[in-house]
Amino acid sequence: MPLTLDTATPADIPALLTLIGELAEFERLAQEVVVTEASLQEALFCAKPAVETVIARVDGEVAGFALFFHNFSTFLGRSGLYIEDLYVRPALRGQGIGRSLLAHIARLAAARGCGRMEWSVLNWNRRAIGFYESLGARPVNDWTVYRLDRAAIDLLQAPRSDA
Repeated sequence: MPLTLDTATPADIPALLTLIGELAEFERLAQEVVVTEASLQEALFCAKPAVETVIARVDGEVAGFALFFHNFSTFLGRSGLYIEDLYVRPALRGQGIGRSLLAHIARLAAARGCGRMEWSVLNWNRRAIGFYESLGARPVNDWTVYRLDRAAIDLLQAPRSDA
């Protein structure tokens, strides 16, 4: 099983869109996917990319991907890497592909002087949780993730009528 890890190129956009769709199905969130070829192209390949992506291939066939970006810790005074998505196709899980993707990102984090790597995992995804913990990752249980969706962002920025 020859495994290769490569930085995504514009030619990988269709494969990435397929993988994102598969990930969304797995996470039971397919109804939330609105990414387009154009928006992904812009995020990955504009003058100042918002994210980076590594594609895993086995025998030349797309096996999975990791999408990540820099964040910053005021406590550490250093940047970190936040992994937004890590996905390996179901038929190829358990073969070290996910570990290889994470190890690749860890090497990037170390080379860039990052203080940490972080990601989120769905509470019901016990297989992923076990995998992450086997690598030495630990949950941050004292924190809860909050999110404003686009509608909430629009409401928050609008002038208040009671002010």
